This record gives sequence, C-alpha cells and structure tokens, in this order.
Amino acid sequence: MQLEIRPDPAEVGRARRWARSRLAGSGIQADEPLAETVILLVSELVTNAVVHTGRPAVVRLSLPHAMAEEVTVRLEVADRSGRAPVPRCADDDATGGRGLALVDGLADRWGWSVESTGKRIWCELDRCAKSPEVTSGCGGAAAYGGGAAVEGLAYEAV
Repeated sequence: MQLEIRPDPAEVGRARRWARSRLAGSGIQADEPLAETVILLVSELVTNAVVHTGRPAVVRLSLPHAMAEEVTVRLEVADRSGRAPVPRCADDDATGGRGLALVDGLADRWGWSVESTGKRIWCELDRCAKSPEVTSGCGGAAAYGGGAAVEGLAYEAV
C-alpha cells in the first residue's frame, strides 16, 4: 500500500489518516501501542520529507495480511532528494530536529538507502506475543539508541 504526497505540510495529517485506516484494516487497533508508534513515525518521516526536501514523496506501509500475535509493520518514505538523512542534536528549546532520534528510539530497526530518484528511509516495528520476559523491542518499545541498521553513508535530518 502506498500514498503519494505533495511537498505541503498539510500532507502530514493526510498521511496519518491514511496510515490509521490501513492499520485498522489489518486488525491493529488505534489504541494499541504499535498503532500509536506507527502513526508518530509516519508523522515524523513525512514531515522530514515534505518540509526539508520540498519535493513529492511516497509513503509505503507493509502490513500483515492476517493478524497474529507476532507481526512486523514496515514503514517507508521515499523522496526525490539525494541528500542523506543526518540526525541533529536539538537543544531543549528547539522546536524541531528530533525526528530521526524518535525513529531511532521507537523503531525496532531502521535505515535508509539511495535510489535512482532520491532516497528511501524505512523503519520496522514488531508486535510480539505478550510474555513476561518481553520488556522492550516489541511494538516500538525499544530504548533510545537501540540497534539502528543504517544502510548507506552518513545521515542527516532532511
């Protein structure tokens, strides 16, 4: 499933609504932590694409066909900018600059790759079977700094 977005900040809300409806269609409830985390990450990655590149982008969401206790949701945002994503260190008073830090802290895995027309930033979130031993890494509950799989060179918030 994919959604084409224009380089307009209003598209961020449209991307969130689109993702919510796709999650619900896959049996992932809106109040489930996994859904809330996916929506936050959609918001952050689409915002980066529309605000920092000024070019159209495509949002893709890969969801399970049948709900199971353990599933992986993959979110991708492809834009037409060749600039690599690089996290910034935002101070306490900054109103932006935390998008990739949120992706790194909430996703179970994330990275980016160069494409012929730009780049693709992706992240994956796992919904694991409920078990007392599972305290992080499931449903977007990973601790900040946990295991980003970065494909490519340097990265910068663009």
